[in-house]
Amino acid sequence: MTLLQRDIHLSTGTDYEQLANRFRPIFTRIAEGAVARDRSRDLPHDAIAWLKEAGFGAVRVPSRFGGAGASIPQLFQLITELAAADSNLPQALRAHFAFVENWLNAPPAAEQRTWFDRFVSGQLVGNAWTEVGSAEIGSVNTKVSKKDGRWVVNGSKYYSTGSIFADWIDVYAQRSDDGSDVIAAVSTHQAGVIRKDDWDGFGQTTTGSGTTLFEDAVVDEHDVIDFARRFRYQTAFYQLFHLATLAGIGQAVKRDAATLVRERTRIYSHGNAPRASDDAQIQQVVGEIASWAYAAEAVALQATRPSQRAYEAHFAGHAEAEHAANLAAEIESAQAQVVVSELVLRAATHLFNALGASATSTSKALDRHWRNARTVSSHNPLVYKARIAGDWAINGTEPPYKWRIGTGPARGNG
Repeated sequence: MTLLQRDIHLSTGTDYEQLANRFRPIFTRIAEGAVARDRSRDLPHDAIAWLKEAGFGAVRVPSRFGGAGASIPQLFQLITELAAADSNLPQALRAHFAFVENWLNAPPAAEQRTWFDRFVSGQLVGNAWTEVGSAEIGSVNTKVSKKDGRWVVNGSKYYSTGSIFADWIDVYAQRSDDGSDVIAAVSTHQAGVIRKDDWDGFGQTTTGSGTTLFEDAVVDEHDVIDFARRFRYQTAFYQLFHLATLAGIGQAVKRDAATLVRERTRIYSHGNAPRASDDAQIQQVVGEIASWAYAAEAVALQATRPSQRAYEAHFAGHAEAEHAANLAAEIESAQAQVVVSELVLRAATHLFNALGASATSTSKALDRHWRNARTVSSHNPLVYKARIAGDWAINGTEPPYKWRIGTGPARGNG
């Protein structure tokens, strides 16, 4: 009898409408302040607090442990709705849900229950994986070591998305004693963790990305975890967040295009109708945007299904089925990125063809849709995802399940 058959309380899904209706009033409140936050670069501390209080960070935790028991496709449906309200919020929560997913894939134990209780209580987890500057590819300068009988973390990270809002930070580091790669779950409620809001990107400006410094930051021994334990479909899972965020941006573009055309009173003498909303060419523009947004969301949601299969297969005792699901998760998320990025960027540009020059007013902040989509699409470069998909289609070459970024070897003089 398999583990799954013995019922170890997996999160396989719940009533989506009932689940979403818990959060839709919050999404509406978040949307109301999205433009103002973008214009003033105001971090969404209030919005994050509303989501925490409503239990948003625990939707994947099994219902037996106080969560909602949502499936991965249901999680990303929610993320798409949240991204339509403000695309910065999903990215700020991306590391949290990946950390949750890692514990969902862990064997049942006291530590797993401890973390489930933390998630259900509203505690959030941020990210500190990437090192910039002279760090060579494959190297980790952030170290976990023993000092005065305690484990401590020292190092510097950038792109620490969501860490400004978090109670814990998921830190990718290296043990100084044996050189092994680990994940350290470091509490932010200590002086040894210093978070800086110095992200300078032109899009996704309020995700809480920036520099995090660790100066003898204390970490519990139980929270220093061998990196090899990370769930296998993690790269695909991280990519699904970008896809859902892009799909949400597409829905926001459609919403704004339809609303602004409907409300528009000014027309052109060489237009096709006495009202912009009745102009056949403008209707075509909005219809194309709506179609691209529809396709982007459909593709993004389709790409979530293999990860759910991989999650369930992990506990079913079928190694071949688990491997096939992990493979499909990587390939489908890569293929989806190539398509969804193109569709949403096209929609965010086409929006301006439905409106006049007044649409470029900074008060409307309509450019944020393109800036945000372009920024999200720049993570995990599209060209490499397309190559991976092509190499699989042509040669059957399996994709990389984990990858790193860093400084390459110096160029030779020959």
